[in-house]
Amino acid sequence: GVLLMTCSRVGEDTFLAQVVQLIEEAQATKAPIQVLADRIAAVFVPTILALAFFTFAAWYTLCCLGCVPKEWVTAGSPLIFSFLFANAVLVIACPCALGLATPTAVMVGTGVGARLGILIKSGQALETMHKVSMV
Repeated sequence: GVLLMTCSRVGEDTFLAQVVQLIEEAQATKAPIQVLADRIAAVFVPTILALAFFTFAAWYTLCCLGCVPKEWVTAGSPLIFSFLFANAVLVIACPCALGLATPTAVMVGTGVGARLGILIKSGQALETMHKVSMV
């Protein structure tokens, strides 16, 4: 037997291709909260780096002046001892979670929604979906 088929649309014109494009656009757009997170990180990161540098400089100076007990200085090296304090400032105050969690949440949200048959047009739409009580 012979099966004849007529295609009304192919490639980028198909419904599936349009759905994929919609999901990609939703994941690429920035939600308002992500824009705010980026603005905060733009100021916060340089401030924390400067604070870590000043922490290093202060502890190194104190070690070299003999203001720190010798038993505190690990392995007898004021450089390593001071670096540990600077590193602690960076680790504790790291805004990496702020800058990475927001776009990741948008991507996960649009992906999970697509799997459940809910197409999300943008990050803004995803952010305002918390007001939805029924689908």
